[in-house]
Amino acid sequence: MAAGTAAALAFLSRESRSRMRGIGALRVPAPVTMDSFFFGCELSGGTRSFTFKVEEEDDAEHVLALTMLCLTEGAKDECNVIEVVARNHDHQEIAVPVANLRLSCQPMLSLDDFQLQPPVTFRLRSGSGPVRITGRHQIVTISNDISEEEEESEEEDSEEEEAELCPVLPAKKQRGRP
Repeated sequence: MAAGTAAALAFLSRESRSRMRGIGALRVPAPVTMDSFFFGCELSGGTRSFTFKVEEEDDAEHVLALTMLCLTEGAKDECNVIEVVARNHDHQEIAVPVANLRLSCQPMLSLDDFQLQPPVTFRLRSGSGPVRITGRHQIVTISNDISEEEEESEEEDSEEEEAELCPVLPAKKQRGRP
């Protein structure tokens, strides 16, 4: 299967993907479902950190896509540094400042779907906030369970395809003309 086709299937509506087995001659190995939920948390003087985590037994792929960081009502004109603590490619924990917000010059920052893999911790390193962090929690599930009905349906489809093909017949000998 081409990588572009897999990416296109990931964005089809959930209803059309829930039991999709193939498109034309292209066969998809398993049904893919993608759910997306709003995410939001607020950091302030009273709550200086927030950790987003998922259950480890879950076989789904989880992604946290951050969209915006903004100062909310009651914020003072001071530097508010927001730091993200996550894991790098070697699974080592790293802390990276992602924003420095100030009410008078930069009260918000658009992150354009900055994607992170859970667990992720957000910290208010300096300032008193309140800082609102928003985004989407995306869950991609690939189901390897094929019911008996689907297996029978696939067998019927393949039998129909075989029946539609004409068998190859040997060539007829032509008699020479006198």
